[in-house]
Amino acid sequence: PMMAIVGGAKVSTKIPVIESLMEKCDTILVGGGMIFTFYKAMGYDIGASLVEDDIVGLAKELMAKAEAKGVKLMLPTDVILADKFDNDANSAIAKVSEISGDWRGLDIGPETVAAFGEEIAKANTIVWNGPMGVFEMEPYANGTFSVARTMGDETEKNGMISIIGGGDSAAAAEICGESKRMFHTSTGGGASLELLEGKALPGIEILDNA
Repeated sequence: PMMAIVGGAKVSTKIPVIESLMEKCDTILVGGGMIFTFYKAMGYDIGASLVEDDIVGLAKELMAKAEAKGVKLMLPTDVILADKFDNDANSAIAKVSEISGDWRGLDIGPETVAAFGEEIAKANTIVWNGPMGVFEMEPYANGTFSVARTMGDETEKNGMISIIGGGDSAAAAEICGESKRMFHTSTGGGASLELLEGKALPGIEILDNA
């Protein structure tokens, strides 16, 4: 089975990618700031979390499209909340249905880390683009680093084809020491996204025609 893991702050930049991946993948795991746009589309309170209000309708359509195609679009069930965007903020673990007030989600929670880990272990091929949380801040790095570690383990033990496309994901894998265990790591985030969307890349085209 082929799987995609899509993260990062904005769902707007990833919509064409997710649509394209639905044609190729059995399962798509979604993390990062973009999840809150999906939760708003589901009618949840998201507190002070990042949201793209103008994309809420599209997020709803994406979920319906995945369901119609039989693709498992898996969103986190719990998140790490903080009361401000800071290393020293007060933090808490909450179900995604329990966010309110000034709390903002900055990483996926432990229940989700375990569930994503189980899904990753089932895949033969994984393409990962975008972190699960604000990994640059130590309290909110566990989600992203756990995904990288599980991918590294599965690649080493079971020969999984693990592909990291994207500057942030590549940087995170490098920081937690997993980059060298991956099958392939590309730092070309924008180009990786275009390739996943099915767009032609000039350099690749030249090679194809050679």
